[in-house]
Amino acid sequence: MRSLWKLTLVEAKLFLREPEAAFFTLAFPLVMLAIFGSIYGNEPTPFFGGRGTVDVSTPAYMAMIIGTTGLLSVAIHVANYRERKILRRYRATPLHPTVILASQVAVNFIMTLLGALLLVVAAKLIYNLRFEGNALSLLAGFILSTLSFLSVGFLLASLAPTARAANIIGMVVFYPNLFLSGATLPKQMFPEALRWVNRALPLSYVVDLLQGLWFGEPWGQHLTEVAVLLGMLLVGVAVSAKTFRWE
Repeated sequence: MRSLWKLTLVEAKLFLREPEAAFFTLAFPLVMLAIFGSIYGNEPTPFFGGRGTVDVSTPAYMAMIIGTTGLLSVAIHVANYRERKILRRYRATPLHPTVILASQVAVNFIMTLLGALLLVVAAKLIYNLRFEGNALSLLAGFILSTLSFLSVGFLLASLAPTARAANIIGMVVFYPNLFLSGATLPKQMFPEALRWVNRALPLSYVVDLLQGLWFGEPWGQHLTEVAVLLGMLLVGVAVSAKTFRWE
């Protein structure tokens, strides 16, 4: 446990020293909040069922953070470690392989959670964000969503031959999810022709789950989202375990 804690602390410092990863996880959601919050404010509107734009957008931006971490940060970082032979050196140490991989999961989960907390605090202080759900229920949904996308990130890192390939694959997967899942633009604004695309994107299930729990909806209304995310988690872990390469 001590070795896991120390390695996680080292990886957290390295994460914060990477300006791109730190920006898109911690700062970019705040930029989105400032832009759209200053344009639309957070007054209740019938368009969002009596809720404000920030009330609807905040859990969606949390989904955006999850997607960024899973599809970009993890995939690129792990593939880069393998290409630079850092993973091989790690494996040559007395550290157990599970400790090395667990530290990657831990640091990325912590940074994802930190990004979400910064977003919520800023939205509450500046735009009087309203929360209608149960905090523990929302946290459970957040954990499920984050672990599901982290497993996909490890899957991409396992399949990509190089860090450059992981970067390209991650972006190809990430950007349609970013713009068409409802994570940036509310899906209520989508024309009917894009609705079927929305349902085909895995990040849309995170958006729907987190928004539903944020508004106090029971888990029973989101069994489809839970099933999809659990399926992603199980498949991602199973395939990564078989295809993960240390060098």
